[in-house]
Amino acid sequence: MNIAKASDLSGLPPKTIRYYEEIGLLIPARRPNGYRDYSDADVQRLAFLHRARNLGFDIESCRKLLALYSDDARESAAVKELAAAHLAEVEQKMVELDEMAATLRHLIAHCRGDDHPECAIIERLAGHDA
Repeated sequence: MNIAKASDLSGLPPKTIRYYEEIGLLIPARRPNGYRDYSDADVQRLAFLHRARNLGFDIESCRKLLALYSDDARESAAVKELAAAHLAEVEQKMVELDEMAATLRHLIAHCRGDDHPECAIIERLAGHDA
C-alpha cells in the first residue's frame, strides 16, 4: 500500500512515517518504480510506534520496544524494565511540573497586575528575588 493509506491506517502523518524510515525504525519494500510499498505488518509497526510515542517513549526507547515486539523469544521482564524506567522519568517530570506550577502561582499572586511597572514575574525572570 502507499504512504497515504499507511498513514490513514496507522494514524501517523506521512512526514512522520518518512522520518521513521530515515532513522531506520521502519524499512518498507520498494515497488519497481521506487515508491514505498507498506505491508500490513509495516502498518502494525507504525501503529505500535504511534501508541508508544503517545505514551511519551523517546525514539531510542521505541527502537528497543519495537525490537522486543518483533522478538518472539523476548522476555517480558525487559519490556517491564523499559516501561518502569519511563514511568520513573514521567513521575520526575510531574514533580518538576508541580514545582513550576507552584512558582507560577506564587509569582502571579504577587504581581500587582495594574498600570505600574513593578512586577514580581519580571523581577524573578530578571534574576531578582521576587
